[in-house]
Parts: sequence; structure tokens; C-alpha cells
Amino acid sequence: MSSAGRALPDVGLVVAARQGDQRALDDVVAASLPLVYNIVGRALRGHADVDDVVQETLVRVIRYLPALNDPAAYRSWLVAITIRQVRDWETRRRVALNRDAGLDAIHNVPDPASDFAGMTILRLGLTDQRREVAEATRWLDPDDQELLSLWWLEETGEIDRNEVADALGLSPGHVAVRIHRMKEQIQSARGVVRALRARPGCPDLRAVTAEWDGTPSSLWRKRLARHVRDCAFCGSLGNTLLPIDRLLAGLPLLPLPAGLGAQLPHAGTPAAAAHAVGPPSPPTAPATGPTPAGAPPTDAGGGPSVVDLAVNRPRGLVPSLAAGVAAAVLAITMAVVILPDDPSAPSWAAPPSAPPTAVAPRSVAPSPSARPSSKAPVAPAASSTRKGVGVWNFAGASQALATSRASWYYTWGTQHPGISTPRGATFVPMIRSAENVTAAELTRAKAAGPYLLTFNEPDIPEQANMTVEQALDLWPQLMATGSKLGSPAVAWGAPDPQGWLDRFMTGAQARGHRVDFITLHWFGADFTTAAAVDQLRQYLQAVYQRYRKPIWLTEFALIRFDGGGQQFPSQEQQAAFLTAATAMLGQLSYLQRYAWFGLPATDKDRSGLFSNGNDATLVGRAFQAAR
Repeated sequence: MSSAGRALPDVGLVVAARQGDQRALDDVVAASLPLVYNIVGRALRGHADVDDVVQETLVRVIRYLPALNDPAAYRSWLVAITIRQVRDWETRRRVALNRDAGLDAIHNVPDPASDFAGMTILRLGLTDQRREVAEATRWLDPDDQELLSLWWLEETGEIDRNEVADALGLSPGHVAVRIHRMKEQIQSARGVVRALRARPGCPDLRAVTAEWDGTPSSLWRKRLARHVRDCAFCGSLGNTLLPIDRLLAGLPLLPLPAGLGAQLPHAGTPAAAAHAVGPPSPPTAPATGPTPAGAPPTDAGGGPSVVDLAVNRPRGLVPSLAAGVAAAVLAITMAVVILPDDPSAPSWAAPPSAPPTAVAPRSVAPSPSARPSSKAPVAPAASSTRKGVGVWNFAGASQALATSRASWYYTWGTQHPGISTPRGATFVPMIRSAENVTAAELTRAKAAGPYLLTFNEPDIPEQANMTVEQALDLWPQLMATGSKLGSPAVAWGAPDPQGWLDRFMTGAQARGHRVDFITLHWFGADFTTAAAVDQLRQYLQAVYQRYRKPIWLTEFALIRFDGGGQQFPSQEQQAAFLTAATAMLGQLSYLQRYAWFGLPATDKDRSGLFSNGNDATLVGRAFQAAR
């Protein structure tokens, strides 16, 4: 177990940081940085963007720390956020590579001078077989670099298997299978590394590598490993290789770069011992006055403003964060969701400017009540590409949708009559029931976009009311649209063996039907925030473990269904749940999109976000602030 590993930061420190203790926050960031740096550095293989991704990770940690439900789970939460940022970086990199195809996209390749395997060898002073293992990791498939970064830390005692599984959104058993496959790849790469370094070398190996440019890759690993396996000379070189696990056990974290670790106040010492955590102090509001011309914005400690750091993201941010800007990050983050006249209350806690007005209740595929405007309202920047909302028409629906900061929406139909799509947002069509499987509806669905939601709650009479066989018989017509298809969205029991969805997925596999993602609904009857969020997380995890497909959560809220009626929590309880639930959803790698139920707020639909086009409810304010 590494001395700087699992005990840091302690629960008391995290609690104090969540409550606004600026010094505790500095210590949490300082204690977290080595782990984040090692995960990102190895996953990105020393790419020049490592510092930027570390920065983005820490900014998100500070932003979402107040919403962390269980301070004891801080380490798992930190690792999950880090992996999410790594995946987001990889997605951006692939987009850039596709855009720049044919150009000299030098910024998209690792920097040889900062290659993480090389840094590990040099800065930890590795020798012999440990050096060979580090060099062999350069030959891994790209998808395994992320897994390697976590497994390496598991082997060195910094994280455990459950934390690895939580970060990847997999079961421990599935993680074990992937790690076994990755270790086999590293083992074959070790044989390649040893054969390439042998002196005198194998003449046949030199012939095989005549056209190789010297850059490790999975393709050349397979070619060279085949030669090593079949060659008596090269194969004999691997007879003395020790198990990888024994070689990695006991290695410390890779030290932070010079100039980075030196500026961290407590990076190398237990954060809990850095000071006695006193009662939390409220976050300090950032200065808003003018900045002298030519001078960078600063915080109270004299460092660069977190706004400048977060927006411009110059390389080498992390020292500034850990050296004193962390408190400013928290202050500015909180300022996004805190009202000036009540620094202790979330932004959604302000009273609505007008009482809710009665509007049309939830219905299927609402009929148009107004001609859509030719000019779409301009939406504020969406908080997340995941965040969406279910919409049915009501007075001011287009304006409410625009100001909700949702990046996507749906209407339980293939059209959105009377509702204008805001700039920056997208509409996702739905084939709601069997009666909607018509040529006209399918044509509209195909034209509306790349995704298609399907049969709405087929397992209950009040909605699509379909048998599994009926849905399977109609499915080929949906596949013919070419859209990416979500499964039918059952009302409950999605992970249950022999439940409606389970029988549908089994039948789809037997018939060769394509299902691209799982669509779910979830309504919580427990109005206690922590319990409700945990129940939602467990439900999503159980569904993912059963079907191993991406998930869209297209209806969720706290509503208790009892004897045909509905019971709602208070607005404060609903808003608190929304805030905590969306923070949790942001940590699930397999959760692609979510949609709150729903946009309009009426006496009947009290989980709604807007009473009219301009007046957000408490829940609406929480939704606007959510990511």
C-alpha cells in the first residue's frame, strides 16, 4: 500500500471542503492531484494535453463536490470523474483527427519527450524487467490504455477493484476479464521488447522489421509477437519473465513534474495532518471590479482568476489551482448556483416570480395549438449534451425550452407542433405505439435525426400496451429507417429476468434485430434525496449489467403512484433530488442521455420545470443549474 494512497483525503476534510472551508478545499485538491495526474498521464500516454485534462478534471471536482452525497466515496467519485474527462478528451481527439484528416495534425499525437512510460522509467528509476513492462505498455491497443491507467494504480495499491469497476461502469467480473486480456497483450509485448533489445539480435526479426518505422502499435505488436512465438531464438528470451503483478506491486505514484509538485502545499503529506479542520467558513465571493489594463485577473490570493483559467486554460494550470485558486474556483462555481441575496441557498430556492398556471396535462403526441415561430428562440448554452426534457405543448413552451438549457428534447411523437427547437438543441422523434408504425410516421422519424425512441411503456395498458411479440414483429420496420434505435421504454422492471424488456431483448437477439441503446423510465417513491439517488443508480447499474448497452433515461422524477393517484414531494425535495441525481448521472459512463419529466408545471404535473415561458419553478431552477 502506498503511503500517499488510499487514506487521502479523509472524510472530515471532504466534508469541510463541501461546506465551503477554503483551506480544506485546497488540501483536497492537493491530495487528489497525484492520483488524477497518474490516471490521465498514463491513459493519454503522455500527450501534450495531459495538463489540460488534469485541469478540467479538478475544475469539475471542485464544481460538483457540494453535490457529493457520500463523502466516504470521494475516491471512487474522483476516479470516475477523471475517467469521464479522459473519455471526453478521446472523443474530441477523434473528431479533430477526422476533421484534420490529410493534414499534419501534430497536436493529436503524444509528445515523445513526455511519453508516460518513459517518464515512469526515468523518474521512478525502474530497472530490468520493470523497465520492460513500462516499455511494453506503449504497444497496447488504444482502448486498453484507459484500463491500464486504472489497473496500474490498483496493482500499486492506490485504488481497489471496486473503484476500477465503478470508474468504468462495469461489474468487477467484467473488469477481471478485460484486465486478463490486457495482461496477455502486455506479456506478448514484453517478449517483443526483449527480442528487439537483444544483442546480437535475431536476423529474421530484423527482416520482419525492415518496413517498421519504430513506432509501437497494436498492429506491429501482433506481427512481431507472432515472430517471437514461432522463433526458437526470440522465444527463448522470454523464459525468465516474472509475472507482471509481482513487478508492479509496491511501486509508488509517478512523482508530479518539477515545478508542479513544488507548488502544492501538501501534495506529498497526508492532507488530514496538514491542519486541524475547523468549522467551515462560507465561500468568498469572487471580486467583480475592473482589472487593470494588461494585468491578468486575480483572486484574493494573488493568483490568476479561475474564470481566466477555466475559459482560456493555459497549459500548466494545475499549480495555480493547488497553490490557492481552489477557493476561488469554489466561490465562482457556487456563484453560478447561488443567489446574491442568500449565499447559503441554491439558485433554485428563490421564489418563482409568478404562481403556476393551469395548462394542458401530459398527453400522447400533443396536437398543435399554435403555429411554430419561424425564428427559433436562442437558448443559453446547454449545460451538458446529455441533459434533455420531455415536452408537451403549453403557453410559452418554446421560450421555456430555450431557457431550460436542455440540449435535447422529445414530445412522444415524430413532430413537435407549436414548439420551436432552440438553437443549440436537438429534437429526438419517437414511434410511440403500434398505431404509429405507418409509412408517414416512419418517414418523419427518419427525417428528424439519427436517433429514434420507440414504444412508450408497452408494459402498461394506459400507454403503448403491446405484447413482446407484437413489438418484435414491428421492429424490422423501425430498423428500416436506418436510425439508431432505443429499446421500448418499459415502465418498470427493466432488469428483471423474464420481464417485458428482458423477453424483448432475448427475442430481438434471436431474430437478429438491432437495438442500439436501452431506454428507461424511473420514478422514485422515496422522497429522501440520498435514498432516491442511490435507488436510481442501482436500477441503472442493474440494467447496464444485464444488457451491456448504452442507456437513455428518458423519464425520471420523484412521484409516488398509489391506487391510481399520484403523490409528489415538495418543490424543495424535488429540486434537491434533481440536483443530486444529475450529478450522479454525470459520473456514469454508460448513461448517454437523460430527460426530466417534464417541461410544463401544472397542478397535475408538479414535477414540471416551467409554469409558463418565463417562470421557472424551484425544480426548473435546479434543472437550469444541472449539468
